[in-house]
Amino acid sequence: MSALFTPYTLRSLTLPNRVWMAPMCQYSAEVFGPGAGVANDWHFAHYAARATGGAGLILVEATAVSPEGRISPADLGLWNDTQTEGLRRITAFLKERGTVPGIQLGHAGRKAATDRPWRGGEPVGPEEAWLPSAPSAVPYVPGHPVPVELTVEQIQRIVRQFADAARRALAAGFQVVEVHGAHGYLIHEFLSPLSNRRTDAYGGSFENRVRFALEVVEAVRAVWPDELPVFFRTSATDWVTENPEDGRDGWTAGDTVRLAHALRARGVDLVDVSTGGITSGIRIPTGPGYQVPFARRVRVEAGLPTAAVGLITEPQHAEKIITGGDADAVLLGRELLRDPHWPHRAAAELGAAKRLPDQYAWAV
Repeated sequence: MSALFTPYTLRSLTLPNRVWMAPMCQYSAEVFGPGAGVANDWHFAHYAARATGGAGLILVEATAVSPEGRISPADLGLWNDTQTEGLRRITAFLKERGTVPGIQLGHAGRKAATDRPWRGGEPVGPEEAWLPSAPSAVPYVPGHPVPVELTVEQIQRIVRQFADAARRALAAGFQVVEVHGAHGYLIHEFLSPLSNRRTDAYGGSFENRVRFALEVVEAVRAVWPDELPVFFRTSATDWVTENPEDGRDGWTAGDTVRLAHALRARGVDLVDVSTGGITSGIRIPTGPGYQVPFARRVRVEAGLPTAAVGLITEPQHAEKIITGGDADAVLLGRELLRDPHWPHRAAAELGAAKRLPDQYAWAV
């Protein structure tokens, strides 16, 4: 029996296997008008293909909790009821195929208002732009707009926006909600000393820098059903031991373990462990499974389930991550873009039962 294809239960929700789809922005929603931020046929076809391919959980891409929280003008959003309706078609199909529908909620912070990555990802022009906001008035990289430093009142409004988006996610049919605290976006910007220069209750000490993340988690957990799980995505390290510009250390793996303890106490059920993203030009020692040790450390030291990500491409490698106790699940990103049916291929290689739809099974 393959460990990768054994069911996994969180709260009252049982996921059919441990092969999950990581959230990956498609930058494919309408930009203007009533269709702004609304899932369309591209999104349906994209997610339906991966459900047909056998993924046990699909985390829909980073979905903005407010218009100004979008990474790009073409991001999905959940700040209005039209957007809720647009996602129901997707969640219904995923459930029909036996795949659990999840969604990642986020706010881009100082990395907002950028163009689609295949157009270079630079700040968008004035016809689409808005001024990003952040913990401190420090741009992501030189040449990007200097973000507006958030007031305490604005911070609290964003906390409420996360809760409102979680309510809409539930109404749209999602069974897992993930708070995006990674990759240099707003929550991560509060966590990291490299981007957070505040001197009030949201900056300075570790306890102050994690305050916003924990307030968001508490607000989401308060509106999310007790029987359904909440995830948190983290960048376990900034990969910066000392910033040469000002001597500041970045967020570290030890910080992540401390945060994971606090997340567990507030009802988070699993940490989705990634790394990096707070600044550009960092040399990251990539390779197959290069982020897996961080997932293992959170799992072991904080006693919290984890999902591992990062250059996991081979079934035997994914199986070893589960059997070795490194993580409780694997989240595949680019590999599922390349091969939507990777779970079926992996099941065949590992001798597990495939969840092929009847329309395809007869051809095997």
